[in-house]
Amino acid sequence: MANFDIDKKQLQDEVVLDDNQLVCVLTNSIKTATEKELLLQSIINQMDEEYEFNLSDMKRDYSFSYEDDEGKKKRMTIDLAIFRHEAEKEPENIERICIVFDSKAKESDKKKGVEATLHKALQATGCDFGMWTNGDKQFFAYRKEDEIGNERIEDISDFPGCDETIEDLENMGDRAQPRKAANDTLIRTFKRCHDYLYGNEGRKKDAFWELLNLIFCKIFDEKRRFTDAEKGFSYRRQFWVGVTEQNTPEGQATVAKRIKDIFERLKKDDLFKTVFDGNEQISLSDRGVAYVASQIAKYSFLDATVDVKGTAYETIVSNTLKQEAGQFFTPRNIIKCMVEIMNPNQHCRVLDPACGSGGFLVMVLDHVRRQITRNIYADRSEAEIDALSNTDETVNKIVRQYAESMIFGFDFDPDLKKAAKMNMVMAGDGHSNIFNINSLEYPFGSLPDLERINEAVSTSVGHRGDYATCDEHAAKDSAFGKFDMIFTNPPFGSKVEVAQGIVEHYDLSAWIKSPEGLFIEQCYNFLKPGGKMAIVLPDGILSNPNTEKVREWILSKFKLIASIDLPVEAFLPQVGVQASLLFLQKKIGIELGQKEDYEVFMAIAEKVGKDRRGNPIYKRDDDGAEILYPTKKEWAARNRHGELITRSRVERVRRLDDDLPEISEEYKKIMGI
Repeated sequence: MANFDIDKKQLQDEVVLDDNQLVCVLTNSIKTATEKELLLQSIINQMDEEYEFNLSDMKRDYSFSYEDDEGKKKRMTIDLAIFRHEAEKEPENIERICIVFDSKAKESDKKKGVEATLHKALQATGCDFGMWTNGDKQFFAYRKEDEIGNERIEDISDFPGCDETIEDLENMGDRAQPRKAANDTLIRTFKRCHDYLYGNEGRKKDAFWELLNLIFCKIFDEKRRFTDAEKGFSYRRQFWVGVTEQNTPEGQATVAKRIKDIFERLKKDDLFKTVFDGNEQISLSDRGVAYVASQIAKYSFLDATVDVKGTAYETIVSNTLKQEAGQFFTPRNIIKCMVEIMNPNQHCRVLDPACGSGGFLVMVLDHVRRQITRNIYADRSEAEIDALSNTDETVNKIVRQYAESMIFGFDFDPDLKKAAKMNMVMAGDGHSNIFNINSLEYPFGSLPDLERINEAVSTSVGHRGDYATCDEHAAKDSAFGKFDMIFTNPPFGSKVEVAQGIVEHYDLSAWIKSPEGLFIEQCYNFLKPGGKMAIVLPDGILSNPNTEKVREWILSKFKLIASIDLPVEAFLPQVGVQASLLFLQKKIGIELGQKEDYEVFMAIAEKVGKDRRGNPIYKRDDDGAEILYPTKKEWAARNRHGELITRSRVERVRRLDDDLPEISEEYKKIMGI
C-alpha cells in the first residue's frame, strides 16, 4: 500500500481557494496554479499511482548543500525528491529525482536544461535515476560508474519503479508488465509523440495517422495476452523497448524491425484487416519508430479505463481532423449524460448515424461493460470494478461479443470512419460495424459500405433472434426498423446543404431541408417500434415559428421522454449554437396519431463545466472563490506480478461546475434506474 496518511481533521471541511490556486496532493498546502505547478502535481500523481512510490517518501522543493568540482559550497533545489522507504530526508537517501519546468524551458538550455539541472543533481546527490520534463518533452537519465570508478550519465527510456532495478527493466524486457497510466499521463504521452513526429519526421500532414499505426501495433500486441492464453502459450511482449535500445542507430533499427513486423501481422489479422487496405506501411525513420515506441510501450492500453484512453485519443483527434463541413466533437460530459439517461444494456442494438470519431459508441460500450462487470462481481468495490471491467477476460469476452454484433456507426467521412474504428479498438473492439456512408442517403447511394451494412445488421438480428420486435413494415434485409437505441449529434451550425436527390425522399423536407432536420426522420426510420433516441438539436428546430410543422411531426411519431436545454457554452469554442438534448421514443402502431397526456422530464443546464473559450470552470462559494472538496481517491491496478492491488489516498479536489451529472442523477432517481 502506498497510502499517505493526512490528518483526517484537515480534510473534514471544504476549503475555499482564491483564483488560480490549488492544494498540493503531497503537502496539503495551497499553491499558485502555475503551468509548472500543475505539471508537478501530475508528476506526483504519476510517481504514486504508476511507479508505486509512497507519498510519505517524497519531498517537493527539496533544498540541500553540496560542493562543486572546485570545492565551493553551493545550494540546489530539486522539484521532487523520492527517498528510500522510511529513510531520513537526506541527499544520500534520494532514490529518484524529478526536475520540472514549464514549457518555455528547453532541454538544451545552459541553466534549465537536462545537463544543467538533472545531471548536476544526480552527481551532487549520488542518486542513480532522474527525470526532466517541461510537459512537452520528457527525459530519463541513469548515473552509473564503470569498474574503475569513472562516472557517466546515460539516457534511458524510463526509470525503475518502487522496488525495481534497472536490471529488472532490462532483463524482463518482453515479459515486463506495462503500467496503468495515471490521470493525464496518456494525454501528455500522445501529444508528445504527435509533436515529435510533426516536428522531427517531416510528417506535418500525416503525423496523426503514423501515430495511430503504432498505437494499433501496441494494442494488437497486448491483445495477444488473451489469445496466447487461449492457445496455451506463454505471452511475451513484442512491442517493447529496452531502456537504452533507442540510444544507438543499431538499437533503433532493431526496435523498428520489431514494430514493423507486428504491423505486417496486424494487417492480416481477422480482427484488424477491416481497418486497413493491406498496402499501408510505417513510413517513419527507425529513430522515429523507436522514440514513439519507447514512449507508449511502458503503458497498458487495455488496462487503462475507457475514459482515460478516450480523453487522450480524442485530444489528438480533435486537434488533427479539422472541424469542417459542420463536423465537431461532442463534449464527453454531454455524451455521458445522454448515455446515462438512456441506460443501454447488452441486449440493445445501438446506432450513431453520424458517429464522427465514435464518442457515443465508446461511451455506450463503457456503460454496458460496467453493467456486465457489476453483474459478475457484485461484491467488489468501485475501484475493483474499474480495474476488472478492463482486465477480466470473462468480462472482455462478453463485451467483445456485444460490441461486434450490437454497436453500429455510420459516417460519410472516410478519415473519421478509420478514427472511429481505432477508438472502438481501444475501447474493446466493435470496430467491424463502423461504415462509410451518408446516412441521409441510405438505402440509396453508391458508397461500397452500403451492402455491408445490410449484411451486418441482418447478421446481428439473426444472432440475437429479435426479428419479431423489429419494424414489420421495413424490408427484412434493410437496416431500417432494427435498432433499439440511437445516439447522435448530427451536423448542424454550418452551411451544409443536402442534395435535392436526397431531400425529396423525406416527408419533413416540406418544412425543413437542413441535415439536422432530415436526420430526425432518418433516425425514426432506423428505430424499432418502441425504440429510443437521444439527439442533439439546435434550438431553432424546437422554437422557431417556421418549424412548427416539424415539431408537430416529431410529436406525432415519437413520445417525448425528456428535454434538456444547454447553455451556449456547451459547444464553444468549436461552434456557437444554442442547442438542446432531446430524448424520444418511437411510437408503436396503435399509438400513432393518438394524442395523450404524459409526464416529460425537463431540465435546464446553466453550466456545463467550461466557459465560452473552452476553459474549465469550477464550483465556487457565494463570494466567487473556488471550493475544494475532501475526497478519498481509490484505484486498483495490477502490480508487476499481475496481482490486483487496491490503493488509496485522501486529497482535496475541485469539482467542475457542471449541471449535467446532477440532471442525469435526478432523472435516474425519478425513473428508478
